[in-house]
Amino acid sequence: MKSEAGTGNGERGTVGAALAPRPTLAAVLASMLLAGCTLVGGEKEPVSIYAPVVQVAADPAWPVAQWQLGIPKVHAGGMLESRRIAVRPVPGELQVYKGALWASEPAEQLRDAVLRTLEDSDKIAAVARQESGIASDYRLELDLRRYEADYGGAPSPAALVEVHAKLVRSIGREVVAEQTFREAVPAQGADVAQVAQAFGIALGEVAGDIAGWTLRSGKSL
Repeated sequence: MKSEAGTGNGERGTVGAALAPRPTLAAVLASMLLAGCTLVGGEKEPVSIYAPVVQVAADPAWPVAQWQLGIPKVHAGGMLESRRIAVRPVPGELQVYKGALWASEPAEQLRDAVLRTLEDSDKIAAVARQESGIASDYRLELDLRRYEADYGGAPSPAALVEVHAKLVRSIGREVVAEQTFREAVPAQGADVAQVAQAFGIALGEVAGDIAGWTLRSGKSL
């Protein structure tokens, strides 16, 4: 089986290195087989869809914010703008798992995780997607830098999530605070389902860190 390689600018080609992903339902919220993925040669191959399960418990120590927050669409470039699952088998080489897709793009996974964490925390007056029309006091601008399975010389990869966050005052565009968040969670094996499970944990850790930092960084208006 072949995997497809990509470069930093989002271009992809086919390489002979097999990453041997096997479609499975374990440790994912939703996984289904689609028969309509057409390859270059006109052949059709089943595609497994993975949606990481993200669970974040609010920290009772988080402060209560009496202001409203809007979260714009997350910035993500290159291969992160696609639903393909990125994997780095060796340093400097980025590929995608063949026959596997995310249920939604990584950028939207990140925004959903942060939004739900803040909503469920009951620690903020209001939070919503920026395009919903919320009259926000602050904007939480997120730049997704890495969202990939990184082998790093190990037999199994780690789910790596790296995000740069800025809390910006809506009026005047003052940057109140900014910070980079990074989490790497080793997968229990090399199967795509095991990698997806690790992404659920890593994404939950990052979402919780960003939520707590946002609540602490906001100022009373």
